[in-house]
Amino acid sequence: MAQIRGTAGYNLGPSSQNRFGVGAGYSNMKAEATNDPSPLEAIRAQTSKIEDWLDTLSEPVKPYLPAIGRFLIVVTFLEDAVRILTQWNDQLLYLHDYRHFPRGANHMFLALNVIAMLICSTMVIIRKHSNEAVAGLLGVVVTQALGYGLIFDLNFFLRNLSVMGGLIMVLSDSWVRKKFAPAGLPQIDEKDRKMYLQLAGRILLIFLFIGFVFAGDWSVSRIVVSALGFVACVMVVVGFKAKFSAIMLVLILSVFNVLVNNFWTLHEHHPQKDFAKYDFFQILSIVGGLLLLVNMGPGQFSVDEKKKVY
Repeated sequence: MAQIRGTAGYNLGPSSQNRFGVGAGYSNMKAEATNDPSPLEAIRAQTSKIEDWLDTLSEPVKPYLPAIGRFLIVVTFLEDAVRILTQWNDQLLYLHDYRHFPRGANHMFLALNVIAMLICSTMVIIRKHSNEAVAGLLGVVVTQALGYGLIFDLNFFLRNLSVMGGLIMVLSDSWVRKKFAPAGLPQIDEKDRKMYLQLAGRILLIFLFIGFVFAGDWSVSRIVVSALGFVACVMVVVGFKAKFSAIMLVLILSVFNVLVNNFWTLHEHHPQKDFAKYDFFQILSIVGGLLLLVNMGPGQFSVDEKKKVY
């Protein structure tokens, strides 16, 4: 009975399949179907080749990438401190007349901001007390948004979210480099916090590009750049080829920054000069955060890391 139910009873064994030409052909078709890569795998393969080429090209500057990234992240705070000092009287007048700061309070507000930005930016650059330095700079972002009444300005809000993302990447970078030497202490909490910080930093970094998409007049070139940037932003957030997509955003933002925020071409008393300079250095800060992402990778909460696991 077993033979009747099996292939022997119906002459459907291997020899019969070969006789009708089914076995080899079906096996080849099955193998081809199995080996046929999905679109996601094809994209991954192509981007891996580009990443390898970029790694080879950037080999000389790779050891200095973290330092460059950290400097660029805080450069907007350094520029802001210098601008306040060089425009001290104008800043006092604005806070008193338009923001209704009492006399004395406007002096203290500006002085505390300048001191915090100079000290905290220096600590970030030299990698000393990074936790306190990042907390101080985050405090500066919040207090300036409230003090200058810009918290409800959508473009300003999105830009500062991206600056916060860069600062969070600095914090994550300091924890990546931190050696947890004390024995017997739980290390999983630090590791989990680092993963959450890398995820939060990736998400916040892309908000600048969202502001770029919704600001300004539309054109064919703007649509193309916005589409490429949108794809790169999604890849950064989900952590799919995050290094490659971060490099794409660095290139797009750098070209945009030089072409649009070219404050050095404006006359000294041009009304848009300060705004262009402010935007220029803010974008540099976000580029610095993206460079840290290129250096560190996307972290555990990402498609790239899950691919390594599975």
